[in-house]
Amino acid sequence: MSASEQPVPALPPRRGARRRDRHGRGLRGPLIPPTVPAWRTRMDKFDDLVLRCVRQLERRWPKELAGVEFAVEEVPPSDPAPWEHRTIALGRYFPGDSAAGLTHRIVVYRRPALARAEDAEELEMVVRMVLVEQIAGMLGRSPEDVDPDFPID
Repeated sequence: MSASEQPVPALPPRRGARRRDRHGRGLRGPLIPPTVPAWRTRMDKFDDLVLRCVRQLERRWPKELAGVEFAVEEVPPSDPAPWEHRTIALGRYFPGDSAAGLTHRIVVYRRPALARAEDAEELEMVVRMVLVEQIAGMLGRSPEDVDPDFPID
């Protein structure tokens, strides 16, 4: 047998990927368990706040708000207007189009709303005001008609 004809030794069987178990303490688990309130993110808490405000308004206007979509976005879309004429929107109403299959949609912008509020109570008031103003615009009514508790400034 020549050197080129020698059989190739079989490769050793591969083991499954070994996971590191540093210092024999087991695999690392979640830092905060889901049962602790800190497990929820600030985004989740804001979404819950918007949902809670929407539910309160839906109790008063169930038929009018039946097909309306509510959403939360981080920031409003950019506007090419100069800075001195720009106001930052807290929310926006997008009219629906039944021919295109689009429903009415109201969007609350999270970051501008958070910037306007100093604490959780004030944030809830800001979110409620944004929703009431957008719903009032959609229904063609005044904000005081949509929510009798709406603050008049």
